[in-house]
Amino acid sequence: SFSPACPCDAQGTIANSLTCVQLHKRAEKIAVMLMERGHLQDGDHVALVYPPGIDLIAAFYGCLYAGCVPITVRPPHPQNIATTLPTVKMIVEVSRSACLMTTQLICKLLRSREAAAAVDVRTWPLILDTDDLPKKRPAQIYKPSNPDTLAYLDFSVSTTGMLAGVKCLIHIKHSVYQYVPAKLKNSVFQLVYSGHQSVLIPPSELETNPALWLLAVSQYKVRDTFCSYSVMELCTKGLGSQTESLKARGLDLSRVRTCVVVAEERPRIALTQSFSKLFKDLGLHPRAVSTSFGCRVNLAICLQGTSGPDPTTVYVDMRALRHDRVRLVERGSPHSLPLMESGKILPGVRIIIANPETKGPLGDSHLGEIWVHSAHNASGYFTIYGDESLQSDHFSSRLSFGDTQTIWARTGYLGFLRRTELTDANGERHDALYVVGALDEAMELRGMRYHPIDIETSVIRAHKSVTECAVFTWTNLLVVVVELDGSEQEALDLVPLVTNVVLEEHYLIVGVVVVVDIGVIPINSRGEKQRMHLRDGFLADQLDPIYVAYNM
Repeated sequence: SFSPACPCDAQGTIANSLTCVQLHKRAEKIAVMLMERGHLQDGDHVALVYPPGIDLIAAFYGCLYAGCVPITVRPPHPQNIATTLPTVKMIVEVSRSACLMTTQLICKLLRSREAAAAVDVRTWPLILDTDDLPKKRPAQIYKPSNPDTLAYLDFSVSTTGMLAGVKCLIHIKHSVYQYVPAKLKNSVFQLVYSGHQSVLIPPSELETNPALWLLAVSQYKVRDTFCSYSVMELCTKGLGSQTESLKARGLDLSRVRTCVVVAEERPRIALTQSFSKLFKDLGLHPRAVSTSFGCRVNLAICLQGTSGPDPTTVYVDMRALRHDRVRLVERGSPHSLPLMESGKILPGVRIIIANPETKGPLGDSHLGEIWVHSAHNASGYFTIYGDESLQSDHFSSRLSFGDTQTIWARTGYLGFLRRTELTDANGERHDALYVVGALDEAMELRGMRYHPIDIETSVIRAHKSVTECAVFTWTNLLVVVVELDGSEQEALDLVPLVTNVVLEEHYLIVGVVVVVDIGVIPINSRGEKQRMHLRDGFLADQLDPIYVAYNM
């Protein structure tokens, strides 16, 4: 009778739910559909085009029951088919999906006149509608004979604009659940697998009602909750003046044990502190809010659990960091940058910091690429182009000297390890991992390495009308794009403020300042800026700016 998955509606009430038995029976019927109507074999790829919810969960397990490989795909937006449907089509084609499963409503959308104007609808693979399931059960449920069998493909677009599918194996699925039951992927699949009851909240509902998440947490007495930075930002900005009214409505966050931000970036200290401070009066314990870090090569690297010591924040010299050196300074020192640890390194995970160019191991005082060795590393990229060198370099790297036998996966993120004297509840030493930024997004200027987030933070602080900022390089020029919440006259006033703050704090000359409307800077579903997409839009003259200033 236990219900592992319960989606919430806009009012915060359970819209529908499935017990474990109901989920099992529904997955069995989906497996029969794949085998009888789809005529699929073991190992065939199936694209699951569903919004977050019970249909997606059942379809995912139905694929595993049939021995098929599921690929979850975000459905096209009904009001924006022209730009969202081509991405769906691309993932279906690149993943070599033999079949596409979806709901009746989305099925009609994929074959609509609007869809035909955006893509060639005649080239869709077989589309199966799971609103019309067979009544029978499968003769047997597929059981893999090899733990290295491919379980599912995880396709996503990185912050640098690269679409890639990561191969996740059966044994990865098991070990991730064993170490971190549902704590890092922000996916209900882990929750169901590990026996946790979960309440699902559609992201689209949060955009119109930011309080929905916190009200659901309070109403259902949730102990562990997971969110993205974008959700945390929605609540901080949208509910800042409503804490008293929420308290009057009975909102109580005192039962929350962990509120984990699932992220693939440097922890946003200011945002997490603002969130903790804002909802402290509603019972949220400051210790409950924590961060985690995972990425494509390994989704479960570290997590700030309740049994470990409080997360530590260190202050590093920003000037030294530009030369890939880590020099700790006192709080409030000139050019100091606060960095919060991303969490405790999880059991079975080994971390080393390596030079991304020479592949040699680095000491504690150096900034380098985070490499990870673990049984639950992903096995490689799914590629139809045969680029095995990229795969080998990312997932099967070895150090150039020292321990040259261990196989490491390269995360593509720069950071450093700090040995601490702190111990957790088990008496084990606590090693803190600090993530500084993505290697692909770091900018080489004047022979030094700059991280976009540091320049963007300075620009956002420069004027209250700047709501968002993104930076990138064009040839050898630094381009700063700012979103303005104000008049066109203010756009002219912003230019000297932007150029001065970047010069004073980072010793860089801004080449181009682009002032745009709110919402122009693209942000993905995880709340991460898509700087390379923005750069492409700038080069194609598609930003429709309010004002552009060139300093060439």
